[in-house]
Amino acid sequence: MKTFLDALEEGRLIELPVNEKEKALEFMALMLEAIPDIGSDVDIVKQILEREKSANTSIGYGVACPHVRVRREGELFCAIGWSPDGIEYGAIDGKKVHLLVTYYVPDNQRNTYLKELSGLAKAIKETSGIESIKDLKDIQSVRNRLLDWVEISMDKAQPVAKARMVKLKGIQAEETVQPVTAPTTTRFDVVPFYVLLQENGNYMVLSQNQAFAEAIEKSDDARRLLISNRNFEWNGYQVLIMSSKQFSMNRMLLECIAVKG
Repeated sequence: MKTFLDALEEGRLIELPVNEKEKALEFMALMLEAIPDIGSDVDIVKQILEREKSANTSIGYGVACPHVRVRREGELFCAIGWSPDGIEYGAIDGKKVHLLVTYYVPDNQRNTYLKELSGLAKAIKETSGIESIKDLKDIQSVRNRLLDWVEISMDKAQPVAKARMVKLKGIQAEETVQPVTAPTTTRFDVVPFYVLLQENGNYMVLSQNQAFAEAIEKSDDARRLLISNRNFEWNGYQVLIMSSKQFSMNRMLLECIAVKG
């Protein structure tokens, strides 16, 4: 979750001034547009709103990951919005969204983006997730809690040390600092995969997890749900469709991630 951490360190975590979904998405898109390295030739507001109309970007647990994809090379960027009251988002689990984690995704950063989502899913699964955030009273408390998420999701020492360093900057008038300890972990499973849908209803699953790919290919329920191009639950997994692309011969490529915990 390096990009997520960068957003926290560089001040791209804000308390949303609105609780209406479209207005909140527009606000987050404008935050991305304000990043100088992105440039002004991409209408991020328009693209994020259009993508949301085609597929709900909630990942459940009170979190949504709206994003814009661009056909260019560049850096992956993130901005985070916190809504204390929550946003009626039409989420698959019916819960209000309290955290909008918004991404700008160039073509060369797609794999990095999927790893970011996997890290975010890991942090949510291994803590009480948004339940430990939605009742916080100020943005600094939210920032510190999200830094805990970063630490949980990262395995290498250097990024974890960086997260701790950023957290220490926000602590006032303390003589000593207790080490940050990740809570006891629970078992989880995150599977990124692609699905090629064909006109005749057949489909092919591409994944590094062969057992998962074979199981979901054989499932009639999964086929029906994938064809609907909407997030769904299957065999204990929450399946999230992150993007879809139409090709000739009525073929469609879905980029997905499955989370189980």
